[in-house]
Amino acid sequence: MVMSLQIGIVGLPNVGKSTLFNAMTRAQAAVASYPFTTIEPNVGVATVPDGRLERLAALIQPERTVPASVEFVDIAGLVKGASQGAGLGNQFLGHIRNVNAVAMVVRVFEDPDVAHVTTEIDPLNDIETVELELILADLATVERRAEKVRAKAKAQPREFQAEMELLERLGQHLNDGHRVREMVLSDKESETLRTLNLLTATPCLYVANVGEEDLPDGGPLVKVVRQRAAAEETQAVVICAELEAELAEWPAEEADAYRAELGLTEPGLNRLIAAGYRLLNLITFFTVTGQKETRAWPLVRGRSVREAAGIIHTDMQRGFIRAEVIPWDTLLEAGGLVAAREAGLARLEGRDYVVQDGDVIHIRFSRS
Repeated sequence: MVMSLQIGIVGLPNVGKSTLFNAMTRAQAAVASYPFTTIEPNVGVATVPDGRLERLAALIQPERTVPASVEFVDIAGLVKGASQGAGLGNQFLGHIRNVNAVAMVVRVFEDPDVAHVTTEIDPLNDIETVELELILADLATVERRAEKVRAKAKAQPREFQAEMELLERLGQHLNDGHRVREMVLSDKESETLRTLNLLTATPCLYVANVGEEDLPDGGPLVKVVRQRAAAEETQAVVICAELEAELAEWPAEEADAYRAELGLTEPGLNRLIAAGYRLLNLITFFTVTGQKETRAWPLVRGRSVREAAGIIHTDMQRGFIRAEVIPWDTLLEAGGLVAAREAGLARLEGRDYVVQDGDVIHIRFSRS
């Protein structure tokens, strides 16, 4: 069972979502200077850059090296009134419900050839417009659920009292213009809300799409995006999506040299993927299958090695016996798995061991 992580690229029309998607995945989603170019969500896979995996592969020289990956979903632009069906409305909102996190792209570039939905470039207003539609959509979802629970509670008031109180509190929170992810919830309450797939419960980061001339810092308008992100304790990434899409087609050395001229130390896409990893609280562990494969796997921080086994394959989790664990840098210093084992550097851990970022893990399990 390979863990599939999805980040939805959302925002108003003509802010650069599909251009960013093309850069992330080297796909050929349609890009045009008018709204609703993307009708159905496009899904593309971007690999997670990791120098540790490259160094492990250089040592082991496997037949295949497989990096961790993130799926990016290009979702068509939301417009004011989407929660009431404006534009392509609920169809777009429904696509957001299925992703693990949201990357909200806001326009911070000037281009007279690309129309904007408002008369001026105002990234903060764009953010608030999108978030209001998500809040209104969530409020409608909560109200529908409350109606059903209220009807059931007439016959069994005690059984549904806690859920009814939660829905009333949630409705008031949304009515006040707040997002679900800002609420303090118990584990049981979080489990109840998970079935609703509420849009504002999904972790969100901001992508300030700037013009090339404003790199590397992004220009004055990016400041308000960074302030907004800091207030929400989330990530803000500055990217010129058009430039990244172009450089994705260049030879790697030429692209790196051009970025250096602009004062950039790495592709903006790498920074976006890293921000998505932090947003989802992910770490990476590695597996080495002899000379056949060296692979990186994403895992939520704090999870056990038995849960990590389930990411690789459900049979491994079901028949888990123990795990052989060695930190990636210790493995490199030892010169290989055999040398590490001979030196006693590989530990045997039980099912409750909490996986650490960079662990190289070999799962021992029963197939019966």
